[in-house]
Amino acid sequence: MPPRDAPLPGSRREADARSNLTGAPKLPEWADNGVENMAPGTSIFDPVLCEIAYRWFSPEGGAVLDPFAGGAVRGIVASILGRRYTGVDLSARQIAANETQAATVTPDAPPRWIVGDSRQIADLAPGTYDLIFSCPPYADLEVYSDDPQDISTLDYPAFIAAYRQIIAACAGMLAPDRFAVFVVGDVRDKKGNYRNFVADTIAAWQGAGLALYNEAILITAAGSLPIRVGKQFSASRKLGKTHQNVLVFVKGDGKRAAGACGPVVVEEMHDMTGRDPVLLET
Repeated sequence: MPPRDAPLPGSRREADARSNLTGAPKLPEWADNGVENMAPGTSIFDPVLCEIAYRWFSPEGGAVLDPFAGGAVRGIVASILGRRYTGVDLSARQIAANETQAATVTPDAPPRWIVGDSRQIADLAPGTYDLIFSCPPYADLEVYSDDPQDISTLDYPAFIAAYRQIIAACAGMLAPDRFAVFVVGDVRDKKGNYRNFVADTIAAWQGAGLALYNEAILITAAGSLPIRVGKQFSASRKLGKTHQNVLVFVKGDGKRAAGACGPVVVEEMHDMTGRDPVLLET
């Protein structure tokens, strides 16, 4: 494993890598090489956002639980940074691909992936965790499989019921005075109206006993969005979106949770974000 202060692949401190946080998207080599092994419908998660979440909101050596694991990025970055990652996903094919990729990147400290339905996460991955970190399916925006256990196949009310069940289970496994980070965006229903998924996510965590502690916006590359929006804007008046919401929740006391994560070096914050730290919300 690289030393703690070594440049993380995909971070601002790796000279040739740029993430969606700071410029034109470019995957680190280890993530790019694994794309061909990914299951259909699985997107690449931003490795710099992973680095920020782990360094800022979890203790060094802490245990991380991811109930919607998907691809390998969150697990690999966790291992590189000395966190003990456990991810749960329904797709045995995806997890096999993740394990193959991790074996070449972090062979000495591989992440742990478990095949299963996260509605049973307390039985699948029992224990106490220092961070819950995930990017859930955006309701039925993408249907990932025809597996009846796949909550992306459900109508929205049933999806939210299952989603709340998973969040409640994860909240029960989170240690006191610790953080949970979910990356979400809104989705439209079949009539073209927003479902308010971000608010439903906040309500689910609050219902599980956690408080909303931070909210940040992850700006993603626009790409072809202006062209795609322009083609249908006159008929629909639908605005395009190039961001996701990064929601940080706390279980217990925020100051104690922050203290458990250890100090954050200001210069390190600047290296990761490429922005003046004084612009960060406090």
